Amino acid sequence: MQLRYNYRAYPDATQRRALAQAFGCARVVWNDCLRDRKEAHEAGLPYVKSAELSRLRITEAKRSEERAWLADVSAVVLQQSLRDLDTAYKNFFDSIMGKRRGRKVGLPRYKSKKDTRQSIRLNTNAFSLQENGTVYLAKVGHVKVKWSRRLPAAPTSLTVTKDSCGRYFLSFVVDTDPDILPSLETDAGIDLGLSAFAVLSDGRKIGSPRFLRRAEKKLKRLQRDLSRKAKGSKNRAKARIKVARQHAKVADRRRDWHHKASTQIIRDSQAVYVEDLAVSGLGRTRLAKSVHDAGWSAFVGMLEYKAVKHGRTFAKVERAFPSSQVCSACGFRDGPKPLHVREWTCGACGTVHDRDHNAARNVLFEGRRIVAAGRAETINASWSAGKTRTKVPAQRVEAGSHRKGQTTQAGIPGL
Repeated sequence: MQLRYNYRAYPDATQRRALAQAFGCARVVWNDCLRDRKEAHEAGLPYVKSAELSRLRITEAKRSEERAWLADVSAVVLQQSLRDLDTAYKNFFDSIMGKRRGRKVGLPRYKSKKDTRQSIRLNTNAFSLQENGTVYLAKVGHVKVKWSRRLPAAPTSLTVTKDSCGRYFLSFVVDTDPDILPSLETDAGIDLGLSAFAVLSDGRKIGSPRFLRRAEKKLKRLQRDLSRKAKGSKNRAKARIKVARQHAKVADRRRDWHHKASTQIIRDSQAVYVEDLAVSGLGRTRLAKSVHDAGWSAFVGMLEYKAVKHGRTFAKVERAFPSSQVCSACGFRDGPKPLHVREWTCGACGTVHDRDHNAARNVLFEGRRIVAAGRAETINASWSAGKTRTKVPAQRVEAGSHRKGQTTQAGIPGL
């Protein structure tokens, strides 16, 4: 399975300039190739192949006067930018043909130097891990990295990212074997909410930390300072970075909390069932800020990939399932109830239910039914379970590259 390991990088001034040039060159290649394909489509011409684009927009462009600066960066950066464009087109075609699950994917769009996130992607021919703890990037140099944990295996791909507040990150994609945890006899149904972040079927409640709400006072002050600065001034740029850093702190705290909570649930349960919530729809209601502050989608995604990593069963219950309307004791459907009703009494058996706990129990029962019907993957789903390599993508989809030599190492010696 593929896992993604993210580390903070600290390039010096010269390396930051080299990375900025690499970001710009990758963006130019992306935009040039995208423009050629769009113009060919509007003119009724055939789809422009990648080989032709590579020859025109990379090889021959380096020899031209207006694009000669493309030769100042690693050729791997330019080729990977073209491959990323091919992947974006493939995702679009698979989406409109029904081969790709999930939400519809649109056509690739042009990139801007003002985008909040700049990134380049490298394969093993353009980077290597050094004995002194640095990472060598082609035509950038030896970049200092804060190693928070050891890599379990040699990485197959590296993405260098600069976020909106000027921080640099190195993201390694690693092929590893699943870390199967000892089997348990317990399973859990989870009802996600706002008053309590999650209520488990055994009655446990996980409180909502509300990281954005807690930081609102400082964010309002920073946003007010930003709005008072003259557009285009250096003071406005400084104020914008302050706002971006505060938002980054909120996101980092939320992500760290999600990882800790999801890991604990996976370790305590052999099977985990959650409701497939319409987060995008709820994000357009008056509860939008609270919904985005909770981060349900990121939390469910963590549960899903950690379940595969540790040999647990994971299943989603359809969002149309009436988990809040059915009595978990007798199965009687008592009808819809407004959100302010937190407790209700079953009209058939007279059981008094806590709304969230009852919903979690119903999600548990429905999840068991889905697994019994064979609609969810389990560790014992086939005779080859545990013998073949489980195909699980990294948390953010990236294409890896096969190693042709010992250019990288597993972990960093001396840590």
